[in-house]
Amino acid sequence: MAIDFLAIAPEIALTVTALVVLAADLVLRGEAKSLLNPIAAIGTIVAIAFTVALYGQGRSTFNNTFVVDNYAVVFKLLFLGSLLALLGISARFFAEGRYFQGEYYFLLLTAFIGMTIMPSARDLLLLFIALETVSIPAFVMAGLRKRDLYSSESALKFFLIGVLSVALMLFGISLVYGFTGTTSLAGIAAAISGDASSVPLLLGAVMLVIVGFGFKISAVPFHFWAPDTYTGAPMPVAAMLAVASKAAGFSGLIAVAFIAFEPVADVWAPVLGVLAIVTMTLGNLLALQQRDLIRLLAYSSVAQAGYMLIPFGLARSGIAGTAVNEAAVSAVLFYLIAYAVMNIGAFAVAIAVNRRTGMRSIADYAGLSTRSPLLAGAMTVFLLSLGGAPPTVGLWAKFAILEAVAVDFTGFGVVMASFLVLNSVIAFFYYLRVIKTMWMDAAPVGALPVQTGFNLKAVIVALMVGTVVLGLLPGLITDYSSVVSITAALN
Repeated sequence: MAIDFLAIAPEIALTVTALVVLAADLVLRGEAKSLLNPIAAIGTIVAIAFTVALYGQGRSTFNNTFVVDNYAVVFKLLFLGSLLALLGISARFFAEGRYFQGEYYFLLLTAFIGMTIMPSARDLLLLFIALETVSIPAFVMAGLRKRDLYSSESALKFFLIGVLSVALMLFGISLVYGFTGTTSLAGIAAAISGDASSVPLLLGAVMLVIVGFGFKISAVPFHFWAPDTYTGAPMPVAAMLAVASKAAGFSGLIAVAFIAFEPVADVWAPVLGVLAIVTMTLGNLLALQQRDLIRLLAYSSVAQAGYMLIPFGLARSGIAGTAVNEAAVSAVLFYLIAYAVMNIGAFAVAIAVNRRTGMRSIADYAGLSTRSPLLAGAMTVFLLSLGGAPPTVGLWAKFAILEAVAVDFTGFGVVMASFLVLNSVIAFFYYLRVIKTMWMDAAPVGALPVQTGFNLKAVIVALMVGTVVLGLLPGLITDYSSVVSITAALN
C-alpha cells in the first residue's frame, strides 16, 4: 500500500514538532524553557503551510480511510489557526506560573494532531483513535494545576464522564460493525440503507455512537463536566476545550451523521433537534446565574453548542435531503470559524485580567475601561459577537444557521429557529451585564492598570480585528465554507 506523505504532511509536521518539544524540554533549564513556545509556533506555521498547499487537491491515502478534500482542509486550518492563537495566549501564562511547560506544549500539540486527523477520517476506527488522541491529553492538561485540589477534582470529573461516553461510543461502534460488517463510513451508509434501517437495535447503536460526540461538544445532558473543568483547568486549556476540542467533536459528528448514518437521518435528526433546543436554553439560563466569568463562558459555550446542533436537526435522508444537508454542514462550519475567533478572544482578555489581578469574578472587571481601554474594548467586541450583534461575525454566524433552516422551512425548523432567536435575546442579558460592569461601574479603590505582554496583546488585537472584519466581510468565510458539499466533498 503506497502512502501519500503529502496528504499527511500537516500531521507529520505537528508530530515532529511535538517530539522536538519533548526532547528540548529535557535539555533546556530554567527560563530557557520558554523557548518551547516559539518552537511549537514554528511547527504550527509549517503545518499551516502544508495544509494550504493541499487545498483543492483532493488526496486520499490508507485505502481511502484518510481523505484530504476542501472540507478537511478548511477544518484543519481552523484547528491550526486556533493552535497558533492558543500558543500566543499561553506563552507568559505558563512561563510565569508554576507549570511544567514541556509537558503542556507536548500534550497540546498531541491533542491537535488528533484534531487534524478527525475531518479527514472516513472510518469509524480512525475517528475513534483521533477522538481519543484529542481527549487523553486534554484529561491531563485539565489537571495541570497540580497543587490545586479543585483543579484535580475538575480533571477527575472530566476524565470519568469522558470514559463513560467513550464506553458507550465503543459499544455502539461494535454493534454497528456487527450489523454492517464494516467500519468504513461509506460502507456503513450502503449497508444500512433499505430494510436494515428499521432494525431497532441498529438505530440504538447509531444513537450510542452519537453520544460519544455529544460529550465532546458538551451538549446537554453531557455538559456537566464543562463548567467545573473550565474553572479548574489553566485558562489556556479552558480556551482549548471550549473552542478547538468542541470543533473537533463537531467535525466527527458531521462525518458520522451525514455520511455513515445519513440513511437513517429521519431517526437521529429529530433527536438532535430537540437536543439543540434543550442545550441552548439550559446553557443560557444557567449562564444568567453565574458570577464567575469563566463559568459564564463555560455555560455560554454549552449554549453555543446548542446553536450549532440546529442544522443537524434539519438533516434529511436520500437525494431529497442533499440541498438541506449541504446547507447544514456549511452553516456549522461557518459558525465554528466565527466561534473560534470570538471565544478565544474572550478567554485571552480573561487571561490578561487574571494575570494582573489574580481574580476572575465579573465584579473584578469593574472600571476595566479606565484601567485598560484596549482590553475593555476587545472584550466588548467579543461578547457582542457571541450574542450576535452587528457589525460582528457573530451576527452572520447565527444568520448562517437561519439560512440553513430556510432551505427546508418545515414546522420543526421554524420551532428551532424561534428558540435560536429567543435564546440569543436571553444571552444578551449576561453578556451586557459584563459590558456594563466594565464601562459603567467604578473601579475598586487602588486598582492598578492592567498591562499585557506583547504576545497576548497581539493575539487580542488580531482576534478583535478579525471579529469586526469578518462581520463586515463575511464572504471571507462563506467563500470557503460554501465549497463544502456533502455529496462531493464528504463521500
